[in-house]
Amino acid sequence: MIQVQNITKSFGTQDLFKDASFLVGPRERIGIVGRNGCGKSTLFKMILGEEYIDGGKIDIPKNYTLGYLKQHINFTHKTVHEEACSVLQINEDGWLDTHQVESILFGLGFDAESMQKDPMLLSGGFQIRLNLAKVLASEPNMLLLDEPTNYLDIVSTRWLARFLRGWKGEVLLITHDRKFMDSVCTHTLGIYHKKMRKIQGPVSKLKETIAIEEEVAQRTQENEAHKREQLERVIDRFRFKASKAAMVQSKIKAVERLGEVTRLEHERNLEFSFNEADFPGKRMMQVKDLSFHFENGPTLIQNLSAEIFKGDRVAIIGPNGRGKTTLLNLIANELKPISGSISLNPNVLLNYFGQTNINRLDLNKTVEEELQSSITSAERGKARSLAGLMMFSGDAAMKKIKVLSGGERSRVLLGKILATPCNLLLLDEPTNHLDMESIESLIDALEDYQGTAIVVSHDEELLHVFANKLIVFDGGECFMFEGTYAEFLSKVGWVEERSESVSKVAIEKNEKSEKAEIAAPIGKDKDSRRARAAYVEERAKVIRPLEKRIKKLEEEIQKFETEAKKWEEELVAASEKNDGALIAQIAKNLGEAKKKTDETFEAWESASAELEEAQKKYPL
Repeated sequence: MIQVQNITKSFGTQDLFKDASFLVGPRERIGIVGRNGCGKSTLFKMILGEEYIDGGKIDIPKNYTLGYLKQHINFTHKTVHEEACSVLQINEDGWLDTHQVESILFGLGFDAESMQKDPMLLSGGFQIRLNLAKVLASEPNMLLLDEPTNYLDIVSTRWLARFLRGWKGEVLLITHDRKFMDSVCTHTLGIYHKKMRKIQGPVSKLKETIAIEEEVAQRTQENEAHKREQLERVIDRFRFKASKAAMVQSKIKAVERLGEVTRLEHERNLEFSFNEADFPGKRMMQVKDLSFHFENGPTLIQNLSAEIFKGDRVAIIGPNGRGKTTLLNLIANELKPISGSISLNPNVLLNYFGQTNINRLDLNKTVEEELQSSITSAERGKARSLAGLMMFSGDAAMKKIKVLSGGERSRVLLGKILATPCNLLLLDEPTNHLDMESIESLIDALEDYQGTAIVVSHDEELLHVFANKLIVFDGGECFMFEGTYAEFLSKVGWVEERSESVSKVAIEKNEKSEKAEIAAPIGKDKDSRRARAAYVEERAKVIRPLEKRIKKLEEEIQKFETEAKKWEEELVAASEKNDGALIAQIAKNLGEAKKKTDETFEAWESASAELEEAQKKYPL
């Protein structure tokens, strides 16, 4: 277990954490969420002792081991199998138990042939997978996993989720894949406003909790501002009245207790919509007997036939290296088929967000200049407005592309796509490099888009929400599946999962249990929301009449003060005329106005005290 106590961390003028704390309990699997740059990876480095803490402390028990997925490569053995087994301890009989290691390697997408390969000859993605296999096989007390699914395909991601659910130690997980996090984690930790907030349950429950807390904080600020204004009016009115000196001092101290008014910081979310172009027809594209392979390479696509119609939502799914991106490149006419054909309707206007397209951005241009290159109009304002929409406001629009992070470059590329109307979107792993909030905005934009979209993705949340047709690469085949991703899982399923001798019934049962595990807290949330609604209604019955009474008294005070001011002016005029009878009558009227004002102030003070007591009894 680990206890993080009141840690503080800054980089220059940027504060990441201020007195932030949380505790990891036994067998807790905690998903860590927050906007890019909020300090998630820095937190891992501080736990590992790779980054200094400015204040506070992190308590780690003696002999408690941490397993961390490293991105750098340091292999010392001749084969993948030997490298993975290098983390094992020799058992009592003097043997290494390699069965678990082999199971992990197969689960992460290695096959029997690749086991004997030199690890230095693996692709970058499979080298990271080998690092992950070593971490899992070493069986530490706690796993620290920073974006472990970035280099995994959809099948390996599903295997890793099952593996982590059975993990007997603790887990800290950073991932942009919300469905993966919810399916694995028992708790969610949010980093926001430089603090940490941990709750039991999925990301949605944390967001609701934070939203309620933000609402309470906002209302508290509004109430305190209103109370401050009321107190300052009393102080100004009676400041120089000796009989009210004690009361004035009391009100001055009350104002001081309210402290300084601080404005709540609201984090911006990426909000956009794709620019649709009209399509006067039904069939957008026909794929007929399509086959393709690279020179001297294996066949990636063989005899694929499919029809895509207006409004279709097509997801291309499958393990890595099987031809998904290649198919998009064929549709975009960036590659030519070996045989067969792809026929696009002449009215198709195509936009392509590709994995390598980010590398085509001009590194020496600013964000605004790069966006301007996709806008036919010469108006600078349109590029600046688009930059703001993609969260590059003000001076951020003048940043050079070369200094941007991967996620920021992805947003620039999305901005360029938004600048051009289209009726066919091709998106290759659009969620890569985006944080969870930006992915949600992307999914919302795809749901609202009325044109046709073809998306390559391993993000199962996007697949479940988005697709009504699938092109599946699996088991050495490429085929069209007419139906949703959920229907594919129940009716067909992944070959590798079937080959694990798991029956279809068991798979469906597992899927249902996963959904129940995620859904259970949501049902509880609904009950709590109903209870909260009843509480708010009861509170309103007590609070609102008092608030209305106070408002009415304030209006009366203002009315009597205005009346007294009028009588004071008339008294001055009567004095100048030296009219004794008139002076006496006006003085009497003035006295009555001041008396009413004082009486009303006393009633206001009484009602305000009553309101304070009620607010203590019924806190938000």
